[in-house]
Amino acid sequence: MSLPHAILTALLERPSSGLELTRRFDRSIGYFWSATHQQIYRELGKLESEGYIRTLPAEQPARGQKKSYEVLPAGRAELARWTAASQDPKPQRDVLLLRLRAAAVVGTEGLEADLRRHLELHRRQLAEYEEIQRRDFPPGKDAREDRLRHLVLRAGIDLETFWTQWLSHALEEFGELPDLP
Repeated sequence: MSLPHAILTALLERPSSGLELTRRFDRSIGYFWSATHQQIYRELGKLESEGYIRTLPAEQPARGQKKSYEVLPAGRAELARWTAASQDPKPQRDVLLLRLRAAAVVGTEGLEADLRRHLELHRRQLAEYEEIQRRDFPPGKDAREDRLRHLVLRAGIDLETFWTQWLSHALEEFGELPDLP
């Protein structure tokens, strides 16, 4: 049920067309809550039929014009209800961790190279987050909204830092594993 809430959040930040919304997802919300373009468009239709959003009137009627959406009071109330509700953390599900567990019984063929690939991907993501932090959160940017958005970014930075450190440690362990008989 979180995708509709991610969309409501994005539309409250700035009314947008579906295309603009999918691009914004790709550049921001998608870092921590991903969705395909089809899922976003499908959800926009549901949110509109539930009375949470509406299509903004077009300035000039035109064939094929993109619709822009805004959040209605019912949508704001739903987002506020959802934000205030208690939710338990989700269990960690990571296929790489499961593959490491399986390697204990079937061998590690190909796994070290993939650990190195994962490490590089996490290093790149960390660098991207750190660049966003430098660009979007300079010292003195202390408005309430900015501080909350920065907290989300900090979570991403901290998670990527964890993964780069953990993967570096895992690769050290791989170097010390005894050969199989």
